[in-house]
Amino acid sequence: MAEHIITGLDVGSANVRIVVGQITKNSEAEQLNIIGVVEVPSAGLNKGSVVSIEDAVSSISACLEKAERMIGLPIENAWVGLGGTHINSQESNGVIAISRTSGEIQENDVERVIEAARSVAAPVNYEVLHVIPKTFSIDNQIGIKDPIGMSGIRLEVSTQVVRGLSSHIKNLTKGIYRTGLDINDLVLSFLAAAEAVLSVRQRELGVALVDIGASTTKIIVFEEGDVIHVAVLPLGSDHITADLAIGLQTSLDVAERIKLEVGHSIPGVFDKGVEINLRDFGGDDQTFSKKYIAEIIEARTEEIFEKIDGELQKINRSGLLPAGIMLIGGGAKLPGIIEVGKKKSMLPVSLGVSRRFNTAVDKVNDLSFATALGLVMWGYNVLNEKGGGRFNFSNKFMSVRETSDKIKNWFKHLIS
Repeated sequence: MAEHIITGLDVGSANVRIVVGQITKNSEAEQLNIIGVVEVPSAGLNKGSVVSIEDAVSSISACLEKAERMIGLPIENAWVGLGGTHINSQESNGVIAISRTSGEIQENDVERVIEAARSVAAPVNYEVLHVIPKTFSIDNQIGIKDPIGMSGIRLEVSTQVVRGLSSHIKNLTKGIYRTGLDINDLVLSFLAAAEAVLSVRQRELGVALVDIGASTTKIIVFEEGDVIHVAVLPLGSDHITADLAIGLQTSLDVAERIKLEVGHSIPGVFDKGVEINLRDFGGDDQTFSKKYIAEIIEARTEEIFEKIDGELQKINRSGLLPAGIMLIGGGAKLPGIIEVGKKKSMLPVSLGVSRRFNTAVDKVNDLSFATALGLVMWGYNVLNEKGGGRFNFSNKFMSVRETSDKIKNWFKHLIS
């Protein structure tokens, strides 16, 4: 039974989330069922990076135990999402010659040309996470998506190389191995989330997937089915909480409750006379208007979307993505955020909707579980070689596995 379990582990700054899928087979077909969805508050992480391994291990272990109790099965391995402000990307090209007489391009030629693109000069102490091919060209023919079986003497590929800081990757990996969990592979978290919420049509037209987390906002932009930009902003929903704590002169816990229970991004929906008392939220006996609270939230929300638009300007896509911006993550649940996003980006903005699954767990449709759900789908696509083509994201590049395997072997040697 255990070999049919696929687990997605999303280690965030505010919460650790696990989604467990199970592959079932019948006489007609094979299908993926979601059988477990759990989350626990995380500790030892800040802006997607480990700042205390002991605290991180405790959080991951607690989430793992909760998931195992829920599904009644042991969880031995997981597909792990990787994020953080240390993530960056750049374009890179690779070129090789086809030496065989027939000139026919084979799979190993594609692997060689991608490896050539992967060897682009990288900053010191950075690790390549993914090399995502966009288009190939053979001799003078450009815009080729799958060159295998075609003929030519010169093969070139245009790729997007995604990198992360080696020390951050090693610290996260080390913490996960200390829980006794094995890692199937490390996957860029918002690239995996795209598997769960974006359609092929949206990726073709041009869309930005924006994951608003606790302390970071992650952006991935697709056009013509390809990844054209990746960025992580050091801003998230915790910054809204901090603004409220300062503006209302109260504690972070009280500010968080106010944000979740009465927070809104648009001051205009409230009249000036509508007030709340902080005492009702565990604070002091002070009253503030809901309009004032919304003004504080609006200011930070606008800043987040200004930064998102700034990333789109870097690639000349500001206001030019037909499928607009798709929002996921816990911060996307803030009322009024869609309207603020439309105003600041001049693009259509909507909330991400996960694909339909056979499940009895309604929580899987929560926006904050999109990444963990995407990791399960990523693993399912890799294991079953599905997903719409030879060069689908989830079954092509596993470059981080080498790094995680080295760390696992080192760790086992350390504790033996």
